Amino acid sequence: MSKGMDRKKEAKKKPAKSLQEKRAAKREKKQSRGFQV
Repeated sequence: MSKGMDRKKEAKKKPAKSLQEKRAAKREKKQSRGFQV
């Protein structure tokens, strides 16, 4: 639970960075899925 709160705090402090990280995570997930299948 604390981790989620920390993440929310970070997102509020730096929304741009969190957005970029979210996009990167989505790209990585899509890529890993494609390689696995």
